[in-house]
Amino acid sequence: MKILVCISHVPDTTSKINFADDNTKFDTNGVQFVINPYDEFCLTRAMWFKEKQGASVTVVNVGESTTEPTLRKALAIGADNAIRINANPVDGLQVAKELAEIVKEAEYDLILAGKESADYNGQMVPGMLAALTDFNFVNGCVGLEIDGTNVTAVREIDGGNETLSTTLPLVVGGQKGIVEEKDLRIPNMRGIMMARKKPLNVVDAKNVATVTTVETFEKPAPKGAVKLVDADNVDELINLLHNEAKVI
Repeated sequence: MKILVCISHVPDTTSKINFADDNTKFDTNGVQFVINPYDEFCLTRAMWFKEKQGASVTVVNVGESTTEPTLRKALAIGADNAIRINANPVDGLQVAKELAEIVKEAEYDLILAGKESADYNGQMVPGMLAALTDFNFVNGCVGLEIDGTNVTAVREIDGGNETLSTTLPLVVGGQKGIVEEKDLRIPNMRGIMMARKKPLNVVDAKNVATVTTVETFEKPAPKGAVKLVDADNVDELINLLHNEAKVI
């Protein structure tokens, strides 16, 4: 089984976010970038298939040279090789089309991608990729088992989980639950050293036209002042919630 894991290069969730050029560009100064958490869950599941079923695992990213340390971390975790599509990712459809070309050329059986990236939260790429490649598709996946070409997947729905039966080839939009946080792998020194020798192939982009542009970024409004109420002054608390906060 050939597995392709899509990797997004996103700011660490603890990073302080700022914008530049009159709030039209994300300011990367001082920002630490990491593997998108949803993608890391998927990569960990791919490693399970590699160890238990002998699957090969390739990681892929649409990005410029600054994303290579993130791909090297994925190699250190255990992926066999990496591909960087040399393009500046601007919108979801552009990314999906670039990824689809890689999928078609190498005939992968299983495509794993986080259901969304932690920076833009678009939830677009996995579904678009499935449509472009004509693969089966399961989104919001929290459980995945494969026997030959038969797949049992569990996805999260409102109020519970849904178990599905499908077949390869398949695109999966994964999230926490496909593995648990305790199962995530931290690269050790041996993995880091081996990653330096693993292939990281840079391929030319297909120069897919983008269909959206960023007009402006805007931070959320700052939080208002906090009022403290004595624990035994219930009447005042109710009055504030009713007349000021207007939540009751």
